[in-house]
Amino acid sequence: MQTERISIDGKDCLLFTAGSPRFVLVQPTARHEAKNDGIYREAELIIANCDTDIALAAFDVGDWARALMPWADAAVSKDKEVGCHAADTLRYVQSALLPRLRSRFGDLPCVIGGYSLGGLFALWAAREADAFCAVAAASPSLWIRKWGEYASTHPMKSSTVFLSLGDREEHCRNQRMKLIGDCVRSEHSLLLAQPDISHTTLEWNPGGHFGAEAERTARAFCWCVNNVAN
Repeated sequence: MQTERISIDGKDCLLFTAGSPRFVLVQPTARHEAKNDGIYREAELIIANCDTDIALAAFDVGDWARALMPWADAAVSKDKEVGCHAADTLRYVQSALLPRLRSRFGDLPCVIGGYSLGGLFALWAAREADAFCAVAAASPSLWIRKWGEYASTHPMKSSTVFLSLGDREEHCRNQRMKLIGDCVRSEHSLLLAQPDISHTTLEWNPGGHFGAEAERTARAFCWCVNNVAN
């Protein structure tokens, strides 16, 4: 595995590559995912378990909620900037990150993914843009207000979607977050009912929301790549 730290249009990006990539993977990251080398462990797992060579671009979004929340929700943050910048992040992916990756690796299919708010952003982005062949959403924060209304009126544009959740996540004390099980089941049902989606699954992992983030996200990306490639 080759690792590079590069700057793309002012954002720090870790680029992990193996062999001759046939897919590019993009993932928004924040500082907490760099702790204990989580993103490096994730990249190693992806490369070890994908059926084909990949390039993973993990770009630093700075403020997690500001960059990834598609709209405001006080249960996530009362910061007035939250809910105002997801479109900017998607624009960065489409107009800066992907062109740079494709200038280097060619016009390869792209999988977008992430964990928690990163998974939420990936599912939103793949409904807003047709730039992604697959979505790897590990423990996505679909409990935010009005997600079900949005998802039911905005068809998924990617043909392959992975969802996962910890089997203890819906048993938390927080009254909003405990809705996550039903929210993710509803999302999966919507995807199953959409005829142009060729592959989708909902995988349950042992544990709550925190723990094994790198392993769960790697599993999500590998499932997407392997199903699209085969």
